[in-house]
Amino acid sequence: MPGSTLATGAVHLRYHLLVECDETIALSADAPVLFSRPSIDVLFESAADSYGARLVGVILTGANEDGARGAAAVHAAGGAMLVEDPATAYAAAMPTAALARCPAAATLSLDAIADRLLKLGTS
Repeated sequence: MPGSTLATGAVHLRYHLLVECDETIALSADAPVLFSRPSIDVLFESAADSYGARLVGVILTGANEDGARGAAAVHAAGGAMLVEDPATAYAAAMPTAALARCPAAATLSLDAIADRLLKLGTS
């Protein structure tokens, strides 16, 4: 729903999710990106434009390169990127691609990602 506000418990599927500069969301039925809709790249790129250094992006297991371009956009905007260690990921393609495009990302286990997010939420 265009102009919707991000809310706990809301799920938006089948459309690309974009974060607008006023921190609302927009949905797009544009073509899939790397066979994906919703696309992580589309989400991260728009969130990086809106949140800049306040953004924390997380890439977990995945079977394609969606998210790699978005991870680089988050980093370029001053945000932080956390990437699941490809050695322990169920499917390593996505975290491997993200680290190739964003080598400054923190490479962490799932438990370490959870710990980092919990610490960010309480700081």
